[in-house]
Amino acid sequence: MMAPCVKHLLKWKRFLILFATPLLLLPLPLIIRTKEASCAYTIMLMAVYWCTEVIPLAITALLPVLMFPMFNILESKQVCMQYLKDTNMLFVGGLIVAVAVEHWNLHKRIALKVLLIVGVKPPLLMLGFMGVTAFLSMWISNTATTAMMVPIVQAVLGQLNNTKQDSSMLDSEGQTNPGMQLDEKNAIPMTDVQVQDCSVPFSVVANGHTQDISLEVKEKKEKKRINKGMMLSVCYAASIGGTATLTGTGPNLVLKGQLSSIFPNNGDILNFASWFGFACPNMIVMLCMAWFWLQFSFMGLNLKKTWGCGTTDSEKERAAFNVIREEYRKLGPISFAESNVLLLFTLLVILWFTRDPGFVKGWATVLFNKDNIEYVTDATVAIFVAVLLFILPAKSPRFSCYKQNSFDLEDPEEEQESFMSVPLLTWAVVHKKMPWSIILLLGGGFALAKGSDASGLSSWLGEQMTFLHSIPAWAIAIILSLMIAVFTECASNVATATLFLPILASMAKSIMVNPLYIMIPCTLSTSFAFMLPVATPPNAIVFSYGHLHVSDMVRTGIMMNIIGILCTAIAINSWGRPMFNLDTFPAWANTTDGQ
Repeated sequence: MMAPCVKHLLKWKRFLILFATPLLLLPLPLIIRTKEASCAYTIMLMAVYWCTEVIPLAITALLPVLMFPMFNILESKQVCMQYLKDTNMLFVGGLIVAVAVEHWNLHKRIALKVLLIVGVKPPLLMLGFMGVTAFLSMWISNTATTAMMVPIVQAVLGQLNNTKQDSSMLDSEGQTNPGMQLDEKNAIPMTDVQVQDCSVPFSVVANGHTQDISLEVKEKKEKKRINKGMMLSVCYAASIGGTATLTGTGPNLVLKGQLSSIFPNNGDILNFASWFGFACPNMIVMLCMAWFWLQFSFMGLNLKKTWGCGTTDSEKERAAFNVIREEYRKLGPISFAESNVLLLFTLLVILWFTRDPGFVKGWATVLFNKDNIEYVTDATVAIFVAVLLFILPAKSPRFSCYKQNSFDLEDPEEEQESFMSVPLLTWAVVHKKMPWSIILLLGGGFALAKGSDASGLSSWLGEQMTFLHSIPAWAIAIILSLMIAVFTECASNVATATLFLPILASMAKSIMVNPLYIMIPCTLSTSFAFMLPVATPPNAIVFSYGHLHVSDMVRTGIMMNIIGILCTAIAINSWGRPMFNLDTFPAWANTTDGQ
């Protein structure tokens, strides 16, 4: 009787959450008739919708435009301005460059070249996969990086395992794959095997040849474990790599935007260069720790066996290497378009680093920023390079001054081609690949922060947390990081950062602690979603290939969360202290946008 009732309720789940949640929360603004209560009602409603995803995340992010004017918290024009701030434009510019890298397959060329260098010994191969994935995730979408890397991993593993998979799997998009049936294919029926002595390897006779079944079973188990470790290494590296740059993942940009909104006089303490200087070393340490943990969990510490010390490459390893080499050969020589994209990408990174490095005056300060007004930001640089992508040609320009006859042309259409060919990017490509929903999600977070400040909710929350003053700041940071790392397993990383960061900023201000000391570790923790397939798109892509069970990801992910939080705690308490002056409560934290 219970099963039909439960199924019936599940059918109504979306309807109940959509309409019951606002009704159940309605007493809050009706009984407590203050702006703080009305703002809390909006935030709680959005939190439920974000966690359950009953409507798209981007649509939920638009609710402040509707509710803040209704509750007299903010004027509509003030709310709408939050959806296209400087941080949003930084994200747009960075994404356009990432789209260009992906469109011209430059990321695949980089990945295959590195794999050819590291070789195919299992530990080094795993390190190569993780290093490439982490590096690419610093600049392009974690999801796109994983979707590109997993088929490469699958094809290489197919050769190492001597299965029938071939390199054509590299064209897979990561949605469905023959690897889904791996567990069933590798299963060995044991019902017909008679074990007479458990201490002695047993054998059967087939076609006149004796096969050691125990060794075969052991070998297949080891192969399956290596497969699991390799697949997990990709999704974990994608999440870890995204933390290294300000544009690498959404939560980092949420922190940048929230800090600018809540503490507008912070003096641009958090920019691309300063974030990279702090987060990149932490990413490298965490990536190495993750590599050791995955190697220990799935390969053991037998150096002679896994590293092949003192041995030559086996036939399977040479076949796997040939797969990578063949795929790299198919890319051909680097094209004019790839060279241009690589040049612009390098220009973007150089301009970001040298704009305001902190220890010396940057080019923006010398040339443009006057009277302590920051005219040029990281967003300016990102949009500048993005515009160039729509101008520079994808093919080498023609410098000939004469007009060829139509019979001299190999392609008649080339007669109509102008001096410069089509640009590196067109709007159709950007429109198709740009994740517009994330931009709205970021804007919704900035609107919530603005509304919380204007309504007085931020100040009220800060007053309620003054009792934390007696607890060491490092302990608060670790406890909150653990809590957020668990919460982000079930909710969007960007939504988690959006909900928690304004509260953490108020708490830090109330206990007189540098807000960055709390906000930076918690922001990084939102990317530590290692335990569940639904936690992040990279996890879901890897899980869809069938090598993993949920229990595999949970067991490995628990330790990964602990590694991430410990590495971040060490980073923020070592080189993070002098970089951001975390030992003092800064003057910019004493004022907010609303004061």
